[in-house]
Amino acid sequence: MLHYTAMDSAQAAMDRLCDPQYEVSAHYLIAEDGACYEMVDPKMRAWHAGVGSWRGLDDINSRSIGIELANDGSSPFAALLMTALEGLLRQILEQFDLPPKAVIGHSDMAPGRKCDPGRRFDWRRLALQGLAVWPNVTATTPTDADRFCESLVNFGYPDLGADVLLDAFRQRFRPHETGPLDDWDMAAAADLSARFGVDRDPNTA
Repeated sequence: MLHYTAMDSAQAAMDRLCDPQYEVSAHYLIAEDGACYEMVDPKMRAWHAGVGSWRGLDDINSRSIGIELANDGSSPFAALLMTALEGLLRQILEQFDLPPKAVIGHSDMAPGRKCDPGRRFDWRRLALQGLAVWPNVTATTPTDADRFCESLVNFGYPDLGADVLLDAFRQRFRPHETGPLDDWDMAAAADLSARFGVDRDPNTA
């Protein structure tokens, strides 16, 4: 699970993560210069996710590896940081035999409550390297809020209603888009559900 630190520096984030009074931790912290710090053994539980769910499961702290990225939430992510993240994700996916769809953002499992890693994060860059997923839209689909929600819930999002899910979906897949649900949103959600959803045929890629 990817987060941004929303702090002035990686050192400030490290100080916070190591201070027991804040009761927060993460498995990894990646600094702006690409330095990667293992804060908690990835086989152990860290306290980075909070309340939320993904693919029908809660207690995400017990089911995820938290990666904090040194970023204030409004600036572009540093190039060296992104390169280090890609290397770390390859390592984690191989070590734990995880598919690219297992890589999610904090905003995915806690829509409406969290917005990190934010609209400046380049999810498509990760997807092109097989380190995350991205929708393949070849034709649009008529708008239907109920069907949109069904697709996203099957993909993994918690069922929190069309407005909340649309915002979370666009943070990741259409960060510059505004306005009401449209046909591209529908088609993208349907594709994500069909290829990566809970009800996907296990014999398909």
